[in-house]
Amino acid sequence: MSRMKSDPTSDAIFGHGFADEIDNYDWDKIIEDVNGATIEDVDTVLKKAATSNSLLSPSDLGVLISSAAILRLEEMAQLAKSITDRRFGKTISLYIPMYVGNACTNKCVYCGFNHDNEFSRTVLSQEQIEQECRSIKKLGPFQNLLLVAGEYPALCGVDYLAKVLETCRPYFHNLTLEVQPMKAVDYKRLTENGLNGVVCFQETYNKKAYPRYHPKGMKSHFDWRINGFDRMGEAGLHKIGLGALLGLEDWHGEAVMLGHHLRYLQKKYWRSRFSINFPRLRPSESGFKPNFIVTDRDIVQLSCAFRIFDPDIDISFSTREDPNFRDSIIGLGVTSLSAGSKTEPGGYSHPHNALEQFEVSDSRSPQEIQESIRSHGYDPVWKDWDALFD
Repeated sequence: MSRMKSDPTSDAIFGHGFADEIDNYDWDKIIEDVNGATIEDVDTVLKKAATSNSLLSPSDLGVLISSAAILRLEEMAQLAKSITDRRFGKTISLYIPMYVGNACTNKCVYCGFNHDNEFSRTVLSQEQIEQECRSIKKLGPFQNLLLVAGEYPALCGVDYLAKVLETCRPYFHNLTLEVQPMKAVDYKRLTENGLNGVVCFQETYNKKAYPRYHPKGMKSHFDWRINGFDRMGEAGLHKIGLGALLGLEDWHGEAVMLGHHLRYLQKKYWRSRFSINFPRLRPSESGFKPNFIVTDRDIVQLSCAFRIFDPDIDISFSTREDPNFRDSIIGLGVTSLSAGSKTEPGGYSHPHNALEQFEVSDSRSPQEIQESIRSHGYDPVWKDWDALFD
């Protein structure tokens, strides 16, 4: 039976996108190929990266994240640092998240915002959001603001988000959203209200496993979510951020699929910039335990591999990671860090132990993070883009 046009997952709304491509890639075969990589394969890819002007392929990326590549991790780190410094200079951009709501209709088994978690929910008013803006400005001269909300369109839909952007625009030059996937026309409308970019995590690219983690809610529709990035591109967003939640499925498979997805988007929506995130599962009210352990060395290897894979992408690490790790990753591909993060609504102006999405690991002040960046020979950048120059 064909889907009704009123169905929010109908083709009329879904459109076409990477969901039409993903079945061309065999998850198990990808992991088999990564596991089968040899040191000779690694050397071949590194030579290609160092001497060729052509971009690496997702298969090359798979070689660089293989166990064999651990023997060349030092060489990879040096190459990643050289590429990053040459492309971005010795700078690290700083941003701060503002959680405007923790109400959510989804039942993601790993998330603190899970609809079934019995906690009071909060959606900030415009007055409260302005208070948050003022409180953030007291923490440091931030200009890059990431606005985050649980996926609850009835409360945090496009009309609400348009008002949020208008409230925040006088305080920040660069506004990014991390909310539920929307239609292309909605993204386009929000750009007129000051939206610069969108971050969205596919969570896992393993299509067969995806339903286990997302049993109910709009997020349970795999195709709707993964095609959201196409809708962002169609709306002409300045910047699109993507990633997978590491710890659900084998991170090697996630990384290669992320590489395929990135190359697809870059080819189709070449006017947009792209960023990559590597969030690891953190403790939350869900009590969910990772199915796959992703070590610090794994993340270092992943960051170096992606920088070698693509010299132009932004690579970001949030306060999910602890201070020692975030300090150690400076110079190994990272281009932006969050600072001073609170993951509960109203957390900057009125800390009150509201429901958090996850626990923050790096609780240092923005000034402490700034000084750490400087101590590593890099300059912290509070503002690196303005719509007036676009």
